[in-house]
Amino acid sequence: MAPSKKSKKTTESINARLQLVMKSGKYTLGYRQALRSLRGGKSKLILIASNCPPLRKSEIEYYAMLAKTDVHHYSGGNTELGTACGKYYRTSILSITDAGDSDIRDVVGDN
Repeated sequence: MAPSKKSKKTTESINARLQLVMKSGKYTLGYRQALRSLRGGKSKLILIASNCPPLRKSEIEYYAMLAKTDVHHYSGGNTELGTACGKYYRTSILSITDAGDSDIRDVVGDN
């Protein structure tokens, strides 16, 4: 089944806003750093890759629920999420602490 046109457009929209966050905002990449930012209450938005292990995903979702932080399940895998962030390595979890000039929280909240 091919992805629908709307889902592809929203993925491109999220990727464009992610690039803006990388330039102007503050973020942490990775599971351990995301847990630290959630426990500290600094995180505003969590992006989880689609191929993140289920136990790790549920743990992050639980901490996000306690911290009242939004969680978005990124449609691509960890390689696509790393590439969207402009990095040459994989990352399964991205924690955004300051969105900067980007309006990614509004776009993700609509989905």
